Amino acid sequence: MSERYDREPEQAWFPVDYDAPWAAFESRFGFRPSTIADGWPAIREPLASVTFDLSDISDGSERGAAYDCINAEALRAFVCALPNSPELVVLDWQHQAYRFRPAVQAMTWQAEWAVPVYPDGDYYAFFTEDFGEGTFAHPWEQTLCVVGDRLMASLGRTLATWLPVKRRGGDPDLE
Repeated sequence: MSERYDREPEQAWFPVDYDAPWAAFESRFGFRPSTIADGWPAIREPLASVTFDLSDISDGSERGAAYDCINAEALRAFVCALPNSPELVVLDWQHQAYRFRPAVQAMTWQAEWAVPVYPDGDYYAFFTEDFGEGTFAHPWEQTLCVVGDRLMASLGRTLATWLPVKRRGGDPDLE
């Protein structure tokens, strides 16, 4: 019994060097930050992507519920749709970068998010090591882009039941 309490619990979040993962992300997606609509979207959204409009839920009473729901649903999708990716790269623009273990987060009672999936004031990216699948949150455009076939089939499908689609494959005409 004492062994259980003497061990350190597994951690979900590990701080990592900021520069290397951001350089890889910028190279892959052509990241260009902008608070002005003329500069949006802030990344080259791949063909295998769907971008959701969060503007209707960004204020008022729906915001808190949407924040919790999007984070919880993204966690479910990371664990279930990406079982071969036990760690994700998490980027928070101009802040600490992390390696994130979704399964550990899911098993932690009332776990805190070092970085949320929901865009709460900054650009947030959760991606597999190769940046082939993940999410990109844009706080000023108020969007969440889901990237990759497996996440589109899981997270994208559930978010589409209650959020409007802004773009598919980076094309606003394919919403």
